[in-house]
Amino acid sequence: MATTKGQLDPYTAQARNDTATPQEKIQGLKEIMKATQTAMLTTRSRDGQFHSRAMAPVPPDSETQLTLTFIANNVSHKFEEIENDSHVNVSFLDPSTTNWASFSGKAKIITDHEEIKKKWSTGVSAWFGDLKDGVHKGDVNDPRVSLIQVIPDEIHYWQTNKGKVGRALDIGVSAVTGKTASPGELRTITKGEIQLTEGLLAQN
Repeated sequence: MATTKGQLDPYTAQARNDTATPQEKIQGLKEIMKATQTAMLTTRSRDGQFHSRAMAPVPPDSETQLTLTFIANNVSHKFEEIENDSHVNVSFLDPSTTNWASFSGKAKIITDHEEIKKKWSTGVSAWFGDLKDGVHKGDVNDPRVSLIQVIPDEIHYWQTNKGKVGRALDIGVSAVTGKTASPGELRTITKGEIQLTEGLLAQN
């Protein structure tokens, strides 16, 4: 009898939750993002190399917003890479729980000054610095300041359903008995669910 893919990867088959409602999925995702705050933005260079860097997304406009926005220096290499290939990944990890989230989508560069103003906070200026040339002051009017907007096509995340002791116990027992550990759930927010949520947001 042929072995199925689910049998060969019992952890994924067991952890995957396909019954959660879109609202439950978004709530679980937001809990991970709030706990981590810092994300890893991964872009691809012209020669095919992947580069990741830690960045803090701008607070969303609503609890259901799934599009991510970052304030960044437009002379950095990530902008060249986005212009070459807009496909990016943004990931979050909460080491205290091992919860994680992965956004796959496309990045869009925004240079509109009014949009930048809406997202700007004074603390961001520390990442630009005042070059003392009267132009590059590290403020909201600095021409180096742009937005990177990541519009997700699909979001995967894993969320524990046990505490630290419970997770360790589950893994330990599974290792001894030969069973597959299942200390959490894998969830997917599909492109259709993302578009529905973003569409409802646009109407509000």
